[in-house]
Amino acid sequence: MASTEGLVPITRNFLASYYDKYPAPPLSDDVSRLSSQIRSLANDLLLDSPPSQEESLLIEEADRQPPHKIDENMWKNREHMEETIFLLERSHWPATLQQSSAPEDVELANVLGKLSEKFEKTLNTLKSFQAVNSDRIFNTVMTYMPQDFRGALIRQQRERSERNKQAEVDALVNSGGSIRDRYSLMWKQQMDRRRQLAQLGSATGVYKTLVKYLVGVPQVLLDFVRQINDDDGGVFANSPFFISAEAAGALETRKNDEYKEITIPAGKNFEVSFSVDSVNSYIAWDFSVVQGKISTDIGFSLEYTNESGEKTGNFCTVLVGNYKLLWDNTYSTFFKKVLRYRVDCIPPVVEPMQPTNEAE
Repeated sequence: MASTEGLVPITRNFLASYYDKYPAPPLSDDVSRLSSQIRSLANDLLLDSPPSQEESLLIEEADRQPPHKIDENMWKNREHMEETIFLLERSHWPATLQQSSAPEDVELANVLGKLSEKFEKTLNTLKSFQAVNSDRIFNTVMTYMPQDFRGALIRQQRERSERNKQAEVDALVNSGGSIRDRYSLMWKQQMDRRRQLAQLGSATGVYKTLVKYLVGVPQVLLDFVRQINDDDGGVFANSPFFISAEAAGALETRKNDEYKEITIPAGKNFEVSFSVDSVNSYIAWDFSVVQGKISTDIGFSLEYTNESGEKTGNFCTVLVGNYKLLWDNTYSTFFKKVLRYRVDCIPPVVEPMQPTNEAE
């Protein structure tokens, strides 16, 4: 049986010493050569067609020192590629090139079109790479979490957060925001994702309440989560985990089996009642009827009763009052049911307040 005994915190220093055994191959000399050629071509083009004020800002941006963080470097590459594709559109060519039919100009126009296609292909490849790896990091972390409603709540929180982020981007684009503005916003959103992942590891901010209910998550995993997206980034190839995520999750689930079991006689029902004191609380449940019986069907409903005693069968998360989970076996004349269930009332998860005078 897999065990967490002997695990050490997976910190940046630990990862650095571990990956010393897996040195990265050096860059090809072609990278430096091709970069010099591109720079020379760009300088020649600027001599023939002086840049506008906006184009000068792009040139200044491209001349800056590349970001140290791999993640930020990739986002900057995306931004630069989108700006390049924008400038390669025919409407942004020099007027003389757009109007000329000389053979050399026609040839140059074909070259610019092919360049645009290559940049489009590279941009899409980078977007796909980032999306796949973002999901992989999140899913790797989630394999350590209990595979029940608690993990589902965190997934729902992430999905809701991503929808809100996309809505922000769409609103900026619709209001006429530039490519530079859009990537500035998307990088801010990426830093928010980092903070959320770190909050999941340190049980602060938006995840503080949820993580409280994630019993059995190995501390070594939480230590690692806090640093998974630090300045040096996280690496998963040749992963130094000593036990698999699946094994750790299964072990902790067995150790923290919080399900209760009860037999509901034929013609009877069973209910669990509790009071909800805070609006926007999560009422979460998970249940199953033990297999192997002749009949495993059972009715289920959730009732809400307000302070005046009025009852409704509709589940509403924005009201304070008494809630009742009801399992109904009254329609069964002969068969009792063995019910395995768990119920939690999780207090509201509140987004962290943003400081009004945060330093740049």
